Amino acid sequence: MRWVGCAMALSLGIVLAACRFIPTDQVSAIGAAGGTNGAAARDPDQMVASMWAAKVVPYFEKKAGPFLAARDLAATAPDQAGAKWGYRAKAEATPWTLMVRIEGTIVAADTESRAATIGVDASGEGKTDASVQIGPAMRGTAIRDALDFVSFGDFTNQIDFARFGKAFNTYVNHNTLEKLPRDDLVGRKVTLIGAYALDSSGEPPLVTPVEITIGPKP
Repeated sequence: MRWVGCAMALSLGIVLAACRFIPTDQVSAIGAAGGTNGAAARDPDQMVASMWAAKVVPYFEKKAGPFLAARDLAATAPDQAGAKWGYRAKAEATPWTLMVRIEGTIVAADTESRAATIGVDASGEGKTDASVQIGPAMRGTAIRDALDFVSFGDFTNQIDFARFGKAFNTYVNHNTLEKLPRDDLVGRKVTLIGAYALDSSGEPPLVTPVEITIGPKP
């Protein structure tokens, strides 16, 4: 059986020769670069910053429809509303994301939570028609999902695509929402362009703003 032992030793030697031990700091660097295949991961924050003013804002300004008209049409004919003022990546596979313009009065404000929101009355009936996220934490990826010029196929995997979606929230929070007033919001006028995903909850839509202006205290 001596030859068996020699064969095993030879096989082990080949395996060890083929292995390359990598220091921990190099493993971390490889992970940050996007894996072991040498393909560097794109920085989602830089991607968003590079396209925001040139592509994202003009796109929303062109496609956003009046909120009340979009909301009412979506309640009875979501596909018509989506085709007119929205986008979805694959027909019937994902919900429509609508792009809307809202003008109204702030009738509610939750600024204690990190996921702060304001309730906007757009109909003049004194109730919240839309809940608008004002950060710093924001739910969903409505801005990304509204864009017809980016897709999952542009990214290596689902994680990179998710990071790209969250990068839009980070960008709009840092460049716009952090500058908004936080006190005495109820009663102020507000105008904005934003996006929200259609759902069947019956609750006021949760809108992520792309542009927003809050007026002075009444």
